[in-house]
Amino acid sequence: MFPCLTAYDATMARWLERAGVPVLLVGDSAAEVVLGHSRTIHAPLDFLIQLTAAVKRGAPNTFVMGDMPFLSYHGTVEDAVLNAGRFLTEGTADAVKLEADASFAPVFDAMSRAGIPVVGHVGCRPQHMHRDGGARVVGRTDPSVRRVVDDAIALAEAGAVMILIEASTPETAETVVESVGVPVIGCGAGPACHGQIVVTHDILGLTDDQPSFAPAESRLGEIAQTTVEQWCDQVRRRALPHTYRMRQNDPIRQPYE
Repeated sequence: MFPCLTAYDATMARWLERAGVPVLLVGDSAAEVVLGHSRTIHAPLDFLIQLTAAVKRGAPNTFVMGDMPFLSYHGTVEDAVLNAGRFLTEGTADAVKLEADASFAPVFDAMSRAGIPVVGHVGCRPQHMHRDGGARVVGRTDPSVRRVVDDAIALAEAGAVMILIEASTPETAETVVESVGVPVIGCGAGPACHGQIVVTHDILGLTDDQPSFAPAESRLGEIAQTTVEQWCDQVRRRALPHTYRMRQNDPIRQPYE
């Protein structure tokens, strides 16, 4: 199983690449963890494209997926292809990801024919939470399993290079893996998938609401808070670690060091 993580800026992307993460997703979860919104639907298209470009600059040797935001691919097929293309040309992404069911197969086909690597996101789809009444685990009944598997098959047949399945039972994910001929990335979907993705802020301990499938592996938030508190105390005590000195030969004209 290969690891995948989210990234939203060049600095974090650089460290994740150094850690050996082979796949990064510039997720629309940036609406929540970067912009402070309560739902992913509030991530603007131009904003995500710029973040994608930043992540690729920080991790140039890593496979970077750009997440197509709400309403950026729900109109005409032509508009969807143009918006996806911007992730490749302006965002320098290696692929785009769409939350989709089987009805989006024509969009996947058009993007694939245009030369755009596209990843299908099935199962729980956060962009649909308003309609569904919140996040829901899929695959707890046979009809639910069948719907998810049918969606994954339709998108793979339409040209998806990968499938991401979120918040599903392990049995559902295993059936998807057996039914499609492309890599499957799980997000809270059990061990059968080829890859596993979580939000980086979750495993670093930077979020207040911890998903059950992404427990904190570190307490970076608490460490950062303590570090800043210590620095603030130094400032208040005027205990600065460094000051510049004037040059002796010409203190007026020479730069400080």
